[in-house]
Amino acid sequence: MNIIDNIKTKAKENIKTIILPETDDIRTLEAASKVLEEGFAKIILIGDVDKINSIASDNNINIEGIEIINPDTYENTDKLINEFYELRKHKNITLEDATELIKNNYLYFGDMLVKLGYADGLVAGAVNSSANVLRAALQTIKTAKDSKVVSSFFIMDVPNCEYGSNGIFLYSDCGMIQNPTSEELVEIAYSSSKSFKQLIGIEPVIAMLSHSTLGSSKHPDVDKVVKAVEIAKEKYPMLNLDGELQADAAIIPSVAKSKAPNSNVAGSANVLIFPDLDAGNIAYKLTERLAKAKAYGPITQGIAKPVNDLSRGCNSDDIVGVIAITCVQCN
Repeated sequence: MNIIDNIKTKAKENIKTIILPETDDIRTLEAASKVLEEGFAKIILIGDVDKINSIASDNNINIEGIEIINPDTYENTDKLINEFYELRKHKNITLEDATELIKNNYLYFGDMLVKLGYADGLVAGAVNSSANVLRAALQTIKTAKDSKVVSSFFIMDVPNCEYGSNGIFLYSDCGMIQNPTSEELVEIAYSSSKSFKQLIGIEPVIAMLSHSTLGSSKHPDVDKVVKAVEIAKEKYPMLNLDGELQADAAIIPSVAKSKAPNSNVAGSANVLIFPDLDAGNIAYKLTERLAKAKAYGPITQGIAKPVNDLSRGCNSDDIVGVIAITCVQCN
């Protein structure tokens, strides 16, 4: 059983309702059909009922029994509009603006359904840009009360790999914060530890990565990571965290013995925190392509209710995997 199968099993223990707003895209309807068949979540599609059913029928996609909500006819649309207006009127949005946005932008409509408890989470990004997906979520659902930073991560499943947790790693941040401060790195590490434990069920071992290992190089970029480690150990002493560590020292025991023999993390890390977005994004794509790894994400962390982004190059199985992850995040 692979990692996503395990997550689907967890999702079945407490069925959640997930919004899919990008219903003009065949991949979305294919994913909805697969989730319907596997039975690990309830799905709500947003859009015109006849149009969605026509697209599904023309492509032999079974969505019978899946709820479809049309903003133009939904009984609670006015409530969503009024609630959104109250959320954003301090930004000088008018009621007319709110009406236009909620009725015509399915991201905002779907997020407001999640905000008000009509659904548990939302998955989008096959059509919309990451910026649009996250902007809508942050303007409606907002940041979680216990989170200071919204960040993203990938679950990496590397085949035939003895490192990490039998080839399973969490990489963060690979998709949102361009150049995190020391304080932001700390919050990314803390959120990532919770995400790894929740989704994988294994204790996180967190490496704060750098091009330096425990003082082997001197540079302001290294200093940023060193400071983050100091703050993290003081603020979150329960975390099994160390750094700064080079990537090989973080995950390979033989290298760890040479470069960081006194570290409890070196050689056994399964959660890798990158010093900036360039490093994280490059690393996950190289791992995916060269090691033939499965990369699930970018998954967001720090939003009050789960809203997750997709790569616009995703296929329907990728969407299904992110839906499963979103369901477990809802718990």
